Amino acid sequence: MPITREEVLKIADLARLHFDEGELDAFTVQFQGIMDYIEQLKQVDVEGVEPTSHVSLAPDFEKHMFREDEVAASLPAETSLAGAPDAAAGHFRVPKVL
Repeated sequence: MPITREEVLKIADLARLHFDEGELDAFTVQFQGIMDYIEQLKQVDVEGVEPTSHVSLAPDFEKHMFREDEVAASLPAETSLAGAPDAAAGHFRVPKVL
């Protein structure tokens, strides 16, 4: 499935990223490589392979996976919304996705 510059521009717009021409060309090639790799992965026979939640586990994985939840202070709404492109009435405003 070939990836076009227009598709990369659309994704960049959704992610609010801006590329110059060189970056756009490089990102298009990289994104195409990712999509090609996904197509390769689709060919792998996974029949009988148990699903996993982690590909590899660090030696101290249990302290991260099974830690207790702790209550902590939240950021003030003003701080959280400071970088939002469109905020109103103390909320993030986003376009509808249907």
